[in-house]
Amino acid sequence: MNRLVWKLLRRHISIGQLTGFFLANLFGMIIVLLSIQFYRDVLPIFTQGDSFIKKDYIIATKKISTLGSFTGKSNNFTKDEIKELEAQPFTKGVGVFTPSMFKVSAGLGMQEAGIQLSTEMFFESVPDEYVDVNLDKWHFDENTHTIPIIIPRNYLNLYNFGFAQSRSLPKLSEGLMSLIQMDIMIRGNDRVEQYKGNIVGFSNRLNTILVPQSFMDVANETFAQGKEAHPSRLIVEVNNPTDAAIANYFRTNNYETEGDNLDAGKTTYFLRLITGIVIGVGMFISILSFYILMLSIFLLLQKNTVKLENLLLIGYSPARVALPYCILTAGLNILVLLLSIGGICWIRSYYMEMIRNLFPQLEAGFPLPCILTGCILFLTVSLLNIITIRRKIINIWRAS
Repeated sequence: MNRLVWKLLRRHISIGQLTGFFLANLFGMIIVLLSIQFYRDVLPIFTQGDSFIKKDYIIATKKISTLGSFTGKSNNFTKDEIKELEAQPFTKGVGVFTPSMFKVSAGLGMQEAGIQLSTEMFFESVPDEYVDVNLDKWHFDENTHTIPIIIPRNYLNLYNFGFAQSRSLPKLSEGLMSLIQMDIMIRGNDRVEQYKGNIVGFSNRLNTILVPQSFMDVANETFAQGKEAHPSRLIVEVNNPTDAAIANYFRTNNYETEGDNLDAGKTTYFLRLITGIVIGVGMFISILSFYILMLSIFLLLQKNTVKLENLLLIGYSPARVALPYCILTAGLNILVLLLSIGGICWIRSYYMEMIRNLFPQLEAGFPLPCILTGCILFLTVSLLNIITIRRKIINIWRAS
């Protein structure tokens, strides 16, 4: 029986149609899998450490006017203003910069390098979910009195390319700075305490000297008892940085943004949009290839309708008659899957080498997203093919 149906299939098979399906499906599958795998490979670059694409954040402040400076008008945000901002449709979350209400002085030195610095400084804190540095070391050690500190990366650049260069002092790398321990003295509420400070990261997003929120809450309570910390800056996570409502709201309420947060957010949004478009194009090509295959199979069935009716009339079940066509489609689909995964692995070896040159810390894991997505597409398309073919055979059987 199966040999007979295979002979019928080979007699009327269109190599050109099946080749068109095969190439279109292969091309579409490669686009979809490559887009997903590339996105997963580069995602750690954008979601770990101080990333510019992790989320869309805006640092909001109030404008400082000349008249306000003379009249002593406050530039702090009230609780009602924060709640109003949180209620806006473009807002996903609002974090508050908590200022230190006590005096802080710090000194650091490296006798081997001939460096000895001391200065008055300040601390601020934000909720941990808004910190753009790895949080593994982001906790205050009460036993050793050690405070983890994050400083802006441009502070280090100012020292290296400004202060150090003009005074012929050695330049400091980020790794070396993380080994330096600062002596920190905190004064307030008639108390003085000594702490150690360790720099655990450098931020591109937050232009301030950060300490953990948990430490800031305790320190303000201890050294500034009775004083309430009023935030003058907010960090706002938005849904879409290109939304014109954001600029309109900020302009209406006389708010400002620090740096180019909106521009960076727009870049992030467009990068995600492009990734979605590429995946969409690949899916569209795959759907078209699915229809090409089904058209080819339907043409084969149509050409063999009379002979298939005879086979069904002499007692062969629709499932046995449909089996060779199902095997053909599943075989083509699995060949497309294997070639696609092999092609992705080959392409991946090239772009991962370039990425590692830029980000040596990036680890290339197993291409699991690519394989899982490919298997899901294979099972889905093959199942639809089989169901459609069997329905067509059943219709022929009922009409005979």
